[in-house]
Amino acid sequence: MNDSMKSMIQDQIIDRGITDSRVLKAMAAVDRAHFVPEEYQARAYEDGPLPIGHNQTISQPYIVAFMTRAILPPSDVEVGTVLELGSGCGYQSAVLAQIFPRVIGFELVPELVHRARRNLETLGIENVEIQSGDGSGGIPGQAFQAILAAASFTDYPTHLEGQLLPGGKMVLPAGQQSQYLYLVENTPQGIYRKRILAVRFVPMISE
Repeated sequence: MNDSMKSMIQDQIIDRGITDSRVLKAMAAVDRAHFVPEEYQARAYEDGPLPIGHNQTISQPYIVAFMTRAILPPSDVEVGTVLELGSGCGYQSAVLAQIFPRVIGFELVPELVHRARRNLETLGIENVEIQSGDGSGGIPGQAFQAILAAASFTDYPTHLEGQLLPGGKMVLPAGQQSQYLYLVENTPQGIYRKRILAVRFVPMISE
């Protein structure tokens, strides 16, 4: 890990309160520069999103770490499959793959599907499946331990709550004039949902 990555993890993630060892290890294992377009390489470890073409962005490192931590089960619970909606260039997918045994990602822009697959293949990451198509509906009839969306829904997608396994967690942005990150958990008492952070994501383009 180079000095710029070390600074990114310390200054942008640890110093902002994310100290879960699983998240820090995953962030350290995936070089963000590998996913950033050539023209933005000098800004690869910058504290903010960067364009990746097609009106899409690679997320801010802090947000990637924040959302990853949000969907993790307790450390004594075995992790399962995570569904990712809006895989983009594959950076968030690669981070999730360091923790979850299986990642199923959806990306609607064909060029980004190919780029994400190529990026992951180059890094030797084999537990991520990037599917080409609209993931906004999730995968009806299936359920997951975790769901993460990296593009914002106009209206909060209640239909995705039914795709969470018992104890499963979901984090996603939603909103029209203002966007918020929602954290959802499928508890024994039912679905628990709360807004946790004001955010600004690119829209879920399928909408």
